[in-house]
Amino acid sequence: MLVNHEAEQAVIGSILYEGDLIKETSLSVEHFAEQKHRQIFQAMRDVDKSGEPVNMVTVVTKLGSAIESVGGVEYLSRLAGSIPSTADFSSYQRLIYESYRLREVHRISLDYTNGPSEEKITEMYQRINELQELGITKQRTKQDVLYEIYNDMNEEKGEITGIPTGFADVDGMTGGWQDGDLIIVAARPSMGKTAFALNLAMNTCKNGGVADIFSLEMPDKQLAHRMLSAVGNISGSKWRNPRKYFNERDYEHATQALGVYEKWSMNIHDEPNQTIADIRAAIRKTHRENQGKKHIVVIDYLQLISIIGRFERNDLAIGSVTRELKQMARAFKIPIVLLSQLSRAVEQRQDKRPMMSDLRDSGSIEQDADIIAFLYRDDYYNSDSENKNVVEVNFAKHRNGPTGTVQLAFVKEYGKFVNLSRQMEAEMIG
Repeated sequence: MLVNHEAEQAVIGSILYEGDLIKETSLSVEHFAEQKHRQIFQAMRDVDKSGEPVNMVTVVTKLGSAIESVGGVEYLSRLAGSIPSTADFSSYQRLIYESYRLREVHRISLDYTNGPSEEKITEMYQRINELQELGITKQRTKQDVLYEIYNDMNEEKGEITGIPTGFADVDGMTGGWQDGDLIIVAARPSMGKTAFALNLAMNTCKNGGVADIFSLEMPDKQLAHRMLSAVGNISGSKWRNPRKYFNERDYEHATQALGVYEKWSMNIHDEPNQTIADIRAAIRKTHRENQGKKHIVVIDYLQLISIIGRFERNDLAIGSVTRELKQMARAFKIPIVLLSQLSRAVEQRQDKRPMMSDLRDSGSIEQDADIIAFLYRDDYYNSDSENKNVVEVNFAKHRNGPTGTVQLAFVKEYGKFVNLSRQMEAEMIG
């Protein structure tokens, strides 16, 4: 129903009956449909904000001359007296949220009907997605948390507690990508950040998981070529004209790679101008269709996400995106790997290894990220470097673990990352 008169009365009556409930509720004035209930609830909020206890006397006093317009003292007394217990307070709240969601959907649908436009479609889509999560709380009791910790103490989990990255040294640093984490991978162009992210997605799929890749710049076919190259050890440049450049071995390996790739739960979303709402909707669909599977999300890249709304500064706009992505990671209990550009300041220094300050609009990114990793290839800048085909992965921030640098071998021809020790063994055998 669009208006749940009884639920609104029950919430207000419960708070009059037990004033401290005003501190626990997440409801706001706009969630109430009836004007008199809005006025009463606002008075309760004002009383609580002033530091006074919320009760019949303080609320009536706050309402002052407006008391008659909301039904008088008799109406408030009747609401408080009709509540035998506040045990069902959360249920009353939920009913109010449900009615509010229906009213909002009705309102924005009418607004679109009266003046349809592409902009209104986007806004409507985003708002409906937001409404789906409104009022959903998963608050656990202290006993729930302690019980989980107790079980952790007695459960053999091994070294990897999250999604394996496929790289022993990275797993050693992180324990795998953890559910709920926002992981920033940043680098200057040509360092291999897209290839690194694709390798993470592929390694998740190899282990029976599912991956969502949001490519805001590169089309799905090009990304598929890159992954097939990594799986089949096929030079990436040959995909421009396979009929001309493929040899017999390439055809054989490509056919095998196609069979492997076809079995993976790999979803590529390559639509341009994707918004946070688009990303959330796609993740929710994958999450719903793959219950129980390990799920990783890769977004390439932060600065290309379309931002809806107006912000005074770009860092505030970027902050709104990273904040929502972090909330999304927690809500769906998945790791989100977000690629990011670095400023050109890196190129002006003698040591080209990135630092935290090189992140574009770094303040908000630093705050929201659980892990920030920078990629660096010394042989890109120094032709005589001893570290040929080596990528440094520098964990500059790690909210729940150590920081430091690990090295991976990068087979650029195939867009493939492998453990450095494995690559060294392959070269010795070769």
